[in-house]
Amino acid sequence: CFVGTKETAFIYAVTSAGLVHAVTRSCSAGNMTECSCDTNLRHGGSASEGWHWGGCSDDIHYGISFSRKFLDVPVKNVTGRSGLAAMNQHNNEAGRQAVAKLMSVDCRCHGVSGSCAVKTCWKTMSAFDKVGRFLKDKYENSIQISDRLKKKLRRKEKSQRKIPIGKEDLLYVNKSPNYCVEDQKLGIPGTQGRECNRTSEGPDGCNLLCCGRGYNTHVVRHVERCECKFVWCCYVRCRRCETMTDVHTCK
Repeated sequence: CFVGTKETAFIYAVTSAGLVHAVTRSCSAGNMTECSCDTNLRHGGSASEGWHWGGCSDDIHYGISFSRKFLDVPVKNVTGRSGLAAMNQHNNEAGRQAVAKLMSVDCRCHGVSGSCAVKTCWKTMSAFDKVGRFLKDKYENSIQISDRLKKKLRRKEKSQRKIPIGKEDLLYVNKSPNYCVEDQKLGIPGTQGRECNRTSEGPDGCNLLCCGRGYNTHVVRHVERCECKFVWCCYVRCRRCETMTDVHTCK
């Protein structure tokens, strides 16, 4: 029911990126026999600038290659909905490109008393939450494309078709359903009755989660043991404490 939506595009991208990240990290940690550190960076650098490649650079090339072989289905082998398959493959690649784009260079100084006369540098992947934030931004700016595949994927808006589609862009065909309202046929539970945070401006906040419908507030009473002390010998004595908290749920 959610085929070809922005959410599906994000899932394809983040899954592909996660596979690249996990496999590459495992290579660098020496947990796989098929790969290790990036051997292409063992030599070279810039002697004039006082640094050289060393350490263990993450072999992002192996991780990307593994992800392509594992996830991508050749479009020629897909009968019928080849346009959708090509779009999914593009979103897979967008996830991989996100990991590659966010690679950074770390260095360690060498020299008398930490003078950093010479530096050893290596390439490393960013933490996956940074990759996730990058892809979330791409999700929020995803591009709707035509469901009719011709020679290549193209934008749905005719006025924008001269604007090229980047490798890092996320693509979708179908508009997303309304996740705010319950729809049993589509398996959407809606947000009515969901607990929300009145003071949050994020996705858990009442303003966003309740979709502008407002929220109800009710008081919840909690009873728990507190101020427990060990009494010799041999038991624990506790007080019975009550707290009252406000709980907000979407209308």
